[in-house]
Amino acid sequence: MNPIYQLAAELGQHLHALNAQVTTAESCTGGGIAEAITRIAGSSAWFEAGFVTYSNRQKTRQLNVPEPLFTQVGAVSREVVEAMVRGAQAQSGARFAVAVSGVAGPGGGSPQKPIGTVWLAWGAGDEVSSECRHFPGDRDEVRQQTVIAALEGLIRRTVREIKNQG
Repeated sequence: MNPIYQLAAELGQHLHALNAQVTTAESCTGGGIAEAITRIAGSSAWFEAGFVTYSNRQKTRQLNVPEPLFTQVGAVSREVVEAMVRGAQAQSGARFAVAVSGVAGPGGGSPQKPIGTVWLAWGAGDEVSSECRHFPGDRDEVRQQTVIAALEGLIRRTVREIKNQG
């Protein structure tokens, strides 16, 4: 089985054990995280919604990301992905969420945000955390590594919650 789908299956097991749902808010991955999760049979029990908000306008419209953030810090930023993850949770009602925004290439990079720069944010209940990653490779490789990192982050958060319940 593809490693991405193995991660998605593991995530599904944890979400099922917690009786919890997940949502995604994706930009640079274009729905790849949601696709991986929903590839798993039975995912309708734990996958609530996926938001593919490629444009800044849709990040504001669908996820309530404050419009001034785009001129202040840019779409590929901690502030934007954290707002995306909060918006996805609010819109879907899911306990867990992940949001991603990045520069997958081949164009669009800058000295401050070179190709491969991706911000990820995770929501677990009221907790929000984020990190910036720099993935090597071409567009497909950056997107694939982003999907893996997003799923791994969700797994870490679900495992922590399972341990806290035990």
